[in-house]
Amino acid sequence: MRLGIGKVRLGVRDQERAREFWVDTMGCSIATDEKYGDERWLEVALHDNTVIILELNEDGPADAPEGQPNTALFLSCDDVDAAWKTLSDNGVMFATEPTDSPWGGSGRWALFEDSEGNRIPLQTKQ
Repeated sequence: MRLGIGKVRLGVRDQERAREFWVDTMGCSIATDEKYGDERWLEVALHDNTVIILELNEDGPADAPEGQPNTALFLSCDDVDAAWKTLSDNGVMFATEPTDSPWGGSGRWALFEDSEGNRIPLQTKQ
């Protein structure tokens, strides 16, 4: 049996602004965008088909020390340096440039911030 992550929740203050960031800037596709009671159920799909639920959370991102992730979401790619360059050119704000990971065996990583203040690590695929 092979298990994997299907969906993760990411709290956002403004779902439309978050949708624009994840679709227009990050290159994700809309997986679901529909009314959910009085709210909106909004999902975007990464290139590996993992889905991020952009869940309305008016409190905003969790507190974490500056320069550290404040979400449980870690993204991976084949080449962090190339992804950093492409995403930076697309307007993504990075808190750190690509560097060797401070924890053992994790390769290179960089930390970016989405439109909602979530700081998300981007690391070399293991």
